[in-house]
Amino acid sequence: MTIALPTKWIWDSWYARDGELWHAFFLQADKSIGDPELRHYNVTQGHATSRDLKAWEHRGVTFAPAPGPAWDDYTTWTGSVVKGDDQLWHLFYTGASRAEDGLKQRIGHATSPDLHDWQRVGDGLVLDIDERYEELDPGHWHDRAMRDPWVMRDPTGGWMMFFTARVPGVEEPNAGGAIGFATSPDLYDWTLQAPVYAGGTFGQMEVPQVFEAGGRWYCLFCTAAKHYSRAYAAAYPGRPVQGTHYMTAPDPRGPWEVAPGPFLDGDPAVDRYAARIVDTDAGPVLLGFLHNPAGGEFVGEIADPVPVTIDDGRLRLG
Repeated sequence: MTIALPTKWIWDSWYARDGELWHAFFLQADKSIGDPELRHYNVTQGHATSRDLKAWEHRGVTFAPAPGPAWDDYTTWTGSVVKGDDQLWHLFYTGASRAEDGLKQRIGHATSPDLHDWQRVGDGLVLDIDERYEELDPGHWHDRAMRDPWVMRDPTGGWMMFFTARVPGVEEPNAGGAIGFATSPDLYDWTLQAPVYAGGTFGQMEVPQVFEAGGRWYCLFCTAAKHYSRAYAAAYPGRPVQGTHYMTAPDPRGPWEVAPGPFLDGDPAVDRYAARIVDTDAGPVLLGFLHNPAGGEFVGEIADPVPVTIDDGRLRLG
């Protein structure tokens, strides 16, 4: 497997390139906890480097929850890394606190000169939701979603952030999933905007990744069959799957539409999940973690890269 450790489970990942060296960042948890379902609340961020996205050198823990009490003293989950105009590397991540039982997610910010030693900017907290986004509603949904920040340059200037979110006032829980949005002139000061997508298709759209190719914009996301809305499940061609799919738009601010047809990378079990598309010199490839292929036990390793092609605006594997 591409990224694997004998004593740890590895799952969501994100990537940055510095010259000829690729840097992978990923969520990890010690297998000594016994149950892989406990990994989410026993998490640190790992770091590995590679020249070919196949042979990796592990660098150890690169980021972890803050000492308590703090807004991110329980979890530091999935994020993204970009290089700013200040020549620092910027990590944006998901945080949750023990005081709130890890149920309320917020977005944090840290910087590094070397992609390994990260320092929080202030206490780290950079963004929280407002009334345009769903608050914690026990019995309706299991968390207050604001996670998986994907940060990139805005083609009109400054920076954009896309994140996993939900919108209020939707009766069907599985129709409330959204892609949140925020903007910044400098990576330090962020303004929360309205969601760029709230189309009533899924309960959650995790680990978004937005990119442009051939003049068209794409937004990867992942979800499970149990989170299809009733309308989407009825229209889906064939047996519902879990995995990674995508939306397309003429502009990063939308309007976004879920690509028709089967998922880009899906399986009735949960084969590969939380996939990213990485743009290499040889073309784009997809990397995701192995969950429980063929319905077996949780694996917790990042699989070898799979080539991605774009044909008539459609993404395809292989």
